[in-house]
Amino acid sequence: MNYVSLFSSAGVGCYGFSLEGYDCIASSELIERRMKVQQANNKVKYENGYILGDISECESKEKLYHAIDYYKDVERVTDIDVVIFTAPCQGMSVANHKKNETTINKNSLVVEALEIVYKIKPKIFVAENVRAFMNTKCIDNGVEKKINQAFHDWLFEDYHYESKVVNFKSYGANSSRTRTLAIGIRRDLLDNIELDSLFPCSEEEKTLRDVIGDLPSLDEMGQICDSDIFHGFKKYRPDMREWIRGVTEGESAFDNEDPMKRPHSKLKCGEIRMNTNKNGDKYTRQRWDGVAPCIHTRNDIMSSQNTVHPVDDRVFSIRELMRMMNIPNSFKWTSDDLDSLNGLSSSEKEVFLKKNEINIRQSIGEAVPTIIMQKIAHNVKEAIDVLERTTVEETDKRLQFTA
Repeated sequence: MNYVSLFSSAGVGCYGFSLEGYDCIASSELIERRMKVQQANNKVKYENGYILGDISECESKEKLYHAIDYYKDVERVTDIDVVIFTAPCQGMSVANHKKNETTINKNSLVVEALEIVYKIKPKIFVAENVRAFMNTKCIDNGVEKKINQAFHDWLFEDYHYESKVVNFKSYGANSSRTRTLAIGIRRDLLDNIELDSLFPCSEEEKTLRDVIGDLPSLDEMGQICDSDIFHGFKKYRPDMREWIRGVTEGESAFDNEDPMKRPHSKLKCGEIRMNTNKNGDKYTRQRWDGVAPCIHTRNDIMSSQNTVHPVDDRVFSIRELMRMMNIPNSFKWTSDDLDSLNGLSSSEKEVFLKKNEINIRQSIGEAVPTIIMQKIAHNVKEAIDVLERTTVEETDKRLQFTA
């Protein structure tokens, strides 16, 4: 089994395909520090499969096609099994308050993925994006249209596909994440593969306590767990601790009766300017017995959405975020193994985190929960196994009939 991944970020979601034993033929990513995480996990089968650069540019696209042709030739395969694409969603997200007309160009990266699928014609494609994905506008060959129309124009002739808006928390993910999931099957395979069987199956939702309740509490700012460098208390401005110290589960620092314990800024002139709570979930302490919140890219600050631990006066640690996004301990953020990192001195750990923490946290916030892609990978593998067995049986019958 093999796959191609577009807009891969650090490869967190795609890791689910690796866990199911797939070869990664090629993986495209714009940002080098994200690509280095993929390389730390030995993501692709052959080195020419790491495509670093803007996939909308001809040079990057040609490198991608070359890597695919190289794999086909060396491995003696004729088909690509799966293409995954998770285009950047800044232009689509309802959480983006700075959207303007120029964001439509970012949305149009989806068209680049549709063109690649159209050209290489994998057996199956998988697309994931925000809830509003299919109804968002893009530019396709100079024409403004909704993304669902672009899907139709590029792929309808060759693929049968369906898109669903689902919350991944109901399908095995350890945190709430409402997304559009689109899966398509090449039409020549429709007689033997049922599209609905490829979507992940539902599971009972887990509480935040279920997911991270066993991890040690962290009370001291800057504290790093001795046995896990990725479980630490990220520092912030000390006076801000009073804002959340007395806040209980489900409440926000904006709910404090004392105005000076509500989030505010001190201006140079000495005046106080009160902060605003645009999304209604900033500086909000999470509930142990609720489902973990959606993880965003700015999970490093309390002023972002739903980032505060149910008990400790801090944002969630990297390890907690990894669990909430179903990222297994075997996933590597650098070429160093976990034992080596845990063996560093306190000062060396601080240096490592200063260099890598923001990239790790942003990569987690951009990701698809690993379990979701793993479930899809498993379902696809089972479906194609059945397809191949059926093909062999039909061939045997024809040969017997001829004989």
